[in-house]
Amino acid sequence: MPQKKASEAPPPRARLEIEFEQPHLLGPLFGEFDRNLVAIEDRLGVYIAARGNRVQIEGEPEAAARARDVLTGLYNRLDQGQDIDAGAVDAVIAMAGQPTLEGIIAQDVAEPPKVMIRTRKKTIVPRSKAQAVYMEALARDDMIFALGPAGTGKTYLAVAQAVQQLIGGSVDRLILSRPAVEAGERLGFLPGDMKEKVDPYLRPLYDALYDMLPTEQVERRIASGEIEIAPIAFMRGRTLSDAFVILDEAQNTTPMQMKMFLTRFGMRSRMVICGDPKQVDLPDVGKSGLADAVAKLEGIPKIATVRFGAGDVVRHPLVGRIVDAYEGPAE
Repeated sequence: MPQKKASEAPPPRARLEIEFEQPHLLGPLFGEFDRNLVAIEDRLGVYIAARGNRVQIEGEPEAAARARDVLTGLYNRLDQGQDIDAGAVDAVIAMAGQPTLEGIIAQDVAEPPKVMIRTRKKTIVPRSKAQAVYMEALARDDMIFALGPAGTGKTYLAVAQAVQQLIGGSVDRLILSRPAVEAGERLGFLPGDMKEKVDPYLRPLYDALYDMLPTEQVERRIASGEIEIAPIAFMRGRTLSDAFVILDEAQNTTPMQMKMFLTRFGMRSRMVICGDPKQVDLPDVGKSGLADAVAKLEGIPKIATVRFGAGDVVRHPLVGRIVDAYEGPAE
């Protein structure tokens, strides 16, 4: 009879302890019914025990070290006055496990984020390494192409940066635009006048604005012309100076529309072009204007290109898995 193999030794275990100096922060750190600790345990395969202001972590050495960094990072965010929710916990856990890639910021999750956007209603920090790169580009470059699937924060962060610059006075107006094209639909068959036909396509931009500014401010600034939300066709023949200009769903532009839009760029302006090259809804055309523009312009100084993948989705974790199922894992 064959001899039984000697039983393999169990993987090594580590036990780490963290002491927190401000006990009043431990409630929001642990979450209601310790849900944040449970999330860390489930995601990293560790055991966490809290005793007073001390937390013990037990598990495989790498997982225990990641859990320690996650808890320290969340605590430091609370110490700086930032709120944390389930999404922030998931994001910090994900960032703690991301390898450092060439060209990607080496973000230490145990430290508060080095880049953030402040608006009237909230302070926004990056929830993935790609978001950190993107937020730096938004603050630095004149034109930014943001490419990737829905839920990665491309448009949301661009609107946040635009609002920060508008209320700070570095631009005089904010212009948000989208092509009025959706899969299988035609504007002519929708009820109402042109504004009523187009507004549903622009709703995501309104939603982002209302998340950054009080409702009355959004409505007042729209009425005064400081904020303009319009389909791309309304940009023709204009020069957009002293403005922060955002084009959303840019994959649904033709090359000629994209050229028209990009050449609206004026003095003291910034332009962000957001889209998912894999989700083109244009009927009966060849190349998307977004793909064409990136191919022609990538590498030009002061023009940044930031690419997001399914791993950067910051909505419900299931959304990232859905993107992977449809498109395959991010490269």
